[in-house]
Amino acid sequence: MTDGIYILANDVVFDHLVALLNSLEVNGAKNIPVCIIPYDDRMKKVQVEIATRPHVTLFENTDSIILWEDFATQVWKTHAKAQKVWKSQGWEPVQCLEMHRKLCCFDGPFDKFIYFDADTLLMGSLDYIYQKLDDFDWVANDFQYKSDLNYIFDLSSPKLPQIFNIDGLQSHTFCAGWFASKAGVLNRNNCSQFLEKLTSGEAEIMSLRGADQSLLNYLVARSKISFYNFAYAEPEQVTGNHWSSQFDVIDDVLYDKGRRLTYLHYMSISAAKFTRLCAGEDVEIPYRDVFLHYRYLNSSETQPKLVPPNVLVRLGRNLKSWGMRKLNNVQFKLRNFGDK
Repeated sequence: MTDGIYILANDVVFDHLVALLNSLEVNGAKNIPVCIIPYDDRMKKVQVEIATRPHVTLFENTDSIILWEDFATQVWKTHAKAQKVWKSQGWEPVQCLEMHRKLCCFDGPFDKFIYFDADTLLMGSLDYIYQKLDDFDWVANDFQYKSDLNYIFDLSSPKLPQIFNIDGLQSHTFCAGWFASKAGVLNRNNCSQFLEKLTSGEAEIMSLRGADQSLLNYLVARSKISFYNFAYAEPEQVTGNHWSSQFDVIDDVLYDKGRRLTYLHYMSISAAKFTRLCAGEDVEIPYRDVFLHYRYLNSSETQPKLVPPNVLVRLGRNLKSWGMRKLNNVQFKLRNFGDK
């Protein structure tokens, strides 16, 4: 049995990815192999980084990528409300189609796996998660069940209570940015059955607030596979994991009332903010110093000194002005001396 970790990433979240990989190495997952699922074709920096890490590989099963993108496309194109809303916004027929590539986890090399969105940092051991997969097909550790169910399913749909027991559905919701499962739990055969149900009208029960998350929750609930959420089953024993919570920082590790976190998720904070931060802009981000610690763990000499945004703006203007003066000077010389 091979345990592993999957991460969905591309060059846009490169700083996130480096920080996550470094956190895995020093916080309990050094010997666990990692497979990067490409979010899209923007992978040049990611591929260079992978080449420096012998335990990290790139997911290259294009058939799997095509399969799951086609599956998601067929599902969402039959969701009338989604098509109306997304079209009115000028968006693609399937919002965030690439996020559905996380379904490729089920076709990959690992028997048991944990999936991480790239905007995550590992804080503690994953052993208890892999152990729980001996007894359950799907394992989560988040407090999504405390959120409005409308984030996952459309409560206004009359079909929802016909398909699921609403009272029991809340406790089985989870965040699709971090979960654990096994190879083949979702596959071509059972998902072809789900596809028939979804395209026959069941797609309308899915919420538009995170397309991949809603679809994954539907698939898990509809398949009736064994499900365990540590945060629901053992709320007094687990920690929070969302950046909005108040945690203590001890030696670059986060603790929740004395208990070490398993992971920190920067969900909903724009990747552009982290890019600006790593370019030297003094951007306010929760647990910023913790992120920077892991981002530059193996290259501290490249960590930028942070400068207030207004200083960078002035510097940018000065550089632009200087560049325009140089350009005008060159053009003047060409006009006046080009024929001499």
